[in-house]
Amino acid sequence: MGLRDPLYWLYERRLERSLGTFEIPRHVGVILDGNRRWARISGLASAEAGHQAGAEKIFDLLGWCDEIGVQVVTLWLLSTDNLTRKREELEPLLKIIEGTVTRLRREGWNVNPMGALDLLPDSTARVMKEAHAATSGNSGLIVNVAVGYGGRREIADAVRSLLVAEAAKGTSLEELAERLDLDHIAEHLYTRGQPDPDLLIRTSGEQRLSGFMLWQSAQAEFYFCEVFWPAFRKVDFLRALRAYGARNRRFGS
Repeated sequence: MGLRDPLYWLYERRLERSLGTFEIPRHVGVILDGNRRWARISGLASAEAGHQAGAEKIFDLLGWCDEIGVQVVTLWLLSTDNLTRKREELEPLLKIIEGTVTRLRREGWNVNPMGALDLLPDSTARVMKEAHAATSGNSGLIVNVAVGYGGRREIADAVRSLLVAEAAKGTSLEELAERLDLDHIAEHLYTRGQPDPDLLIRTSGEQRLSGFMLWQSAQAEFYFCEVFWPAFRKVDFLRALRAYGARNRRFGS
């Protein structure tokens, strides 16, 4: 074992101990950014290798979250904009996503698909729907898998779902407009029934949300991490939790 290993371990233990005085977020959202750039600087032959490494990292993160008592994790794996990529780039990525969701199902996580599944290839949509059906009764950590996801699209889908549901009850537009409130829309989001995210993490140094959970992030704390996603370590996660816990959350101001 080299000199850095015990120092890293000691620093990790120190961070873990410091969390004892802080509140733990119930819901953590993560924008898994930097897979391709990590592959390039690592000298790997293709972006696909970076995406595969990033997929493996997901299971480390879920273990850390489960260990400290996080209730919900939302993973943004593929945006609606990403669906316009060239076929030779998109197809390997979708296969990696399918493999990741299959493994989530096999390991017993409660898998909840998020996104416009109708825009996905049939095989990808089927894997996500089957994982949800097979794991929805599982206890423990809920894992929202955002594939074909866009924040604006989610809000539009929620409003559309609300209108259809109210029309089925015979509610007129005038009646709906009179009593419509925020809760009505929230009940039709992909995350309905879940707490809104307390902490949103984005890796790779980019400091924007890019439309991630636009509705739900109104009161969330943001943490931007310089490291590329495949290189994200437990100490990086613990630093995010420490930063979150040290903030004075003033809701609505």
